Amino acid sequence: MIIDVFTLLGESIQGYSQSEEALLSLMDEAGVDRAVICPAKPRGYHLGPANDRVAAAAQRSDRLIGFARVDPRLGDEAVRELDRAVAELGLRGLFLHPWEETFRINSPLVDPVVARAAELGLPLLVATGYPWLSEAPQVGDLARRFPSLQIIMSHGGQINISGLGQFDAWLVLQQHPNVCIETSGVYRQDFIEEAAQAFGPERVLFGSSTPRMDMRLEVERVRWAKLPDEARALMLGGNAARILRLASDR
Repeated sequence: MIIDVFTLLGESIQGYSQSEEALLSLMDEAGVDRAVICPAKPRGYHLGPANDRVAAAAQRSDRLIGFARVDPRLGDEAVRELDRAVAELGLRGLFLHPWEETFRINSPLVDPVVARAAELGLPLLVATGYPWLSEAPQVGDLARRFPSLQIIMSHGGQINISGLGQFDAWLVLQQHPNVCIETSGVYRQDFIEEAAQAFGPERVLFGSSTPRMDMRLEVERVRWAKLPDEARALMLGGNAARILRLASDR
């Protein structure tokens, strides 16, 4: 089974959009069986209705797995929205986007909602690599404070193509066993391969960040990885199935 651990659903204030129907069609074209769907940043800024839309899509199709999105700056309100998203909407993870909501991922203001995610046993997907707000070492600091929380850094923990972002992501993987990386946009194929070899393929998960990136290309880059078949199978879906507890779903 191939599972994409990072897609976005809805109309974003950033100018892109993706419908449920378009996503499912793209998954068919790319040979992807299931996908995690996260709310795009809505034009109205209110994340509750965006969580509702993701939940409705996940309820209509068992190929889609919904993650909740909240703004930690809202404090108790963010915690209540996470509780609602899990208890009432059936969402299965937490997505934080420090760049679009404008907070540092290792700021103390993030702690209440992250602590709640840890209590609920939810994985945390962090939009990573954004300067000052969600660089890999900042995610590492969060991982240090919440060692029981499974954290997934998007984009391999890096956007900076100078190489320094890659080095930082490597150190975080080395120091924090509760951190994994998602592969979308990782510009060096050898980083994906070497991370899997050094830390185990269990620490690398396929994701596409569609519609911002092309699912068809992103899945091929994992398929092309110069690794044993068993390792690629874990990266393409086995790890996601384990983290999301999907083994008993299908």
